[in-house]
Amino acid sequence: MTELTELVEHGQLFIGGEFTDPLSTEVIEVISPHTEQVIGRVPHASEGDVDRAVAAARRAFDEGPWPRMSLDERIAVITRIKDTFAVRHEEFARLISAQNGTPYSASVMVQALAAMMVWDSAITVARTFPYEERRDGVLGPLLVRREPVGVVAAVVPWNVPQFTAAAKLAPALLAGCTVVLKVSPETPLDAYLLAEIAEEAGLPPGVLSILPADREVSEYLVGHPDVDKVSFTGSVAAGRRVMEVASRNLTRVTLELGGKSAAVILPDADLEAAVAGIVPFAWMINGQACVAQTRILAPRSRYEEIAEAFAAAAGALRVGDPLDPTTELGPLVARRQQQRSLDYIRLGQEEGAKILTGGNVPASQERGWYVEPTLFGSVDNSMRIAREEIFGPVICLIPYGDEAEAVRTADDSPYGLSGSVWTADTERGIDIARRIRTGTYSVNTFSLDMLGPFGGYKNSGLGREFGPEGYGEFFEHKMIHLPAGYREA
Repeated sequence: MTELTELVEHGQLFIGGEFTDPLSTEVIEVISPHTEQVIGRVPHASEGDVDRAVAAARRAFDEGPWPRMSLDERIAVITRIKDTFAVRHEEFARLISAQNGTPYSASVMVQALAAMMVWDSAITVARTFPYEERRDGVLGPLLVRREPVGVVAAVVPWNVPQFTAAAKLAPALLAGCTVVLKVSPETPLDAYLLAEIAEEAGLPPGVLSILPADREVSEYLVGHPDVDKVSFTGSVAAGRRVMEVASRNLTRVTLELGGKSAAVILPDADLEAAVAGIVPFAWMINGQACVAQTRILAPRSRYEEIAEAFAAAAGALRVGDPLDPTTELGPLVARRQQQRSLDYIRLGQEEGAKILTGGNVPASQERGWYVEPTLFGSVDNSMRIAREEIFGPVICLIPYGDEAEAVRTADDSPYGLSGSVWTADTERGIDIARRIRTGTYSVNTFSLDMLGPFGGYKNSGLGREFGPEGYGEFFEHKMIHLPAGYREA
């Protein structure tokens, strides 16, 4: 398997459920991070296109059939989307790898199959969600209803475009909302596959629009007065801006932001199992994942042994063409991301950390935005490389003394998105998990279950995705007071 051989071009936008000509002549060129060549061209949505998409979504929500269909009818449409996605999942994986550099083997799992699990899990949650419930109030009987929030602006990043799109679309659509999905200019090509699938599945007019555009158009979308809810995944800085802009209209927001997650290796841990379990999720998506285990905490009593094992494992990762099935680490999505990682590598050395492996552009790659899998040792948690999200293949190995110090160090971060602990004593690991302020935690594994709530503490975000908690983010709550003595017929 090699890079795309033909230019992928689209001349229209998917607005209100149909492909239509854009209002602007501006074009997005998609650049391969492996070849640095143009592999695709799509229209750049304008503010006028946003107005058209939001107006279609508004009409579809206020007047159209989608929010008024039965849950079973909506599930039938979403099931068709999910099933067709499953048929075409390898096509999705290949396109995403070509655009953002994710190794194809990981792209099948993380970019495609995981997205399918999101669609499927959302259906499971929707079937058992409490849309109405009776309560005995202080003043009499109550009926509490959960009603769809309205028009949703869903803004997704380039690193896991279909996974994050599914995390927003599946619950929003099942809830009866209408959606304008804004996709990243780095990864717009797979969004056209999704649009084709949605069109074939029979979504009513206006229910879904998909717009590729830059940050300026994103800001216009999230600040649109006819948007009722914004669901955003991206950086902390961008999330703050989204919240600021949305607040002008008191628009509800869910923010899934960055992380600097710690994998805590306790002294009794099986080192071989810990290395095998942590490495794929430290350097996942070439280090460009918010949940990546980018801080590895090692007991001083075993520090040298652990450092040697992780350096060997990282150094053995196969770097190369993301569409080669044997590749384990591909290029970063853009030159700016490559330079960002190299700048942090230089900064880490200036701060006094020591490179245990990597630290350079791979000599084997004559072109492309590559950085070697890099592991820093002798890292103090106060260093910038340990506190700031690098979003590249740069991992910190941090020593600690006792268990209390390990917990303090793991928790000493402006982020709180993910984490893991590795130990021979599962109950001890669960106790560690309870003590660390982070939204998702794993014991002797790394997992993100779509039937549970996913989201962050601190700067890692607001609200939750997945599970009934995430589904509930797309509803308003209504209280209906009933007359005393009322009994249902």
